[in-house]
Amino acid sequence: MIVDWLKRFFFPTPSRWFFLRLGCVALAAYIFFGHVCRPMRISGLSMLPTYHTGQVNLCNLWKYRFSPPQAGDVVMVRLTGDSVMYLKRVVAVGGQTVEFRKGVLWVDGHPVEEDYVKGPCDWELAPRKVRLGNVYVVGDNRSVDIEKHDFGQTSLNNIAGGPVW
Repeated sequence: MIVDWLKRFFFPTPSRWFFLRLGCVALAAYIFFGHVCRPMRISGLSMLPTYHTGQVNLCNLWKYRFSPPQAGDVVMVRLTGDSVMYLKRVVAVGGQTVEFRKGVLWVDGHPVEEDYVKGPCDWELAPRKVRLGNVYVVGDNRSVDIEKHDFGQTSLNNIAGGPVW
């Protein structure tokens, strides 16, 4: 009895209703994974310890449609289309001044406590003002030399969304 049920479940008799259901599921999957939440595989060490290389997550493409990212948000930054993106944390928004002194992030002349940053950091970066319509993004793994780390200003137009978890 169970074997018959499993057989019917995994190998249904093709009918008009079967193909209609199949089409509806395919359309729903296309809309959801293509326009709402895009699957992504994390590659690299720049967001350690928050995100690890090899993890799989979903990028919520609607997260910043109605409001811009705020400091502390983790965002997906487009590089070349939607197939290659950076996963970074927003540390400053347009109009703010950002700098690093002896490994400590300073925004508008005030040190920022970042509980998500683990390990030693000795970054030094002169103050720079974030242009309006941009955000300043940095990875969480600050134990990497500043010269080997990709970070900086990016336009809000390059923000694809944010990770679901």
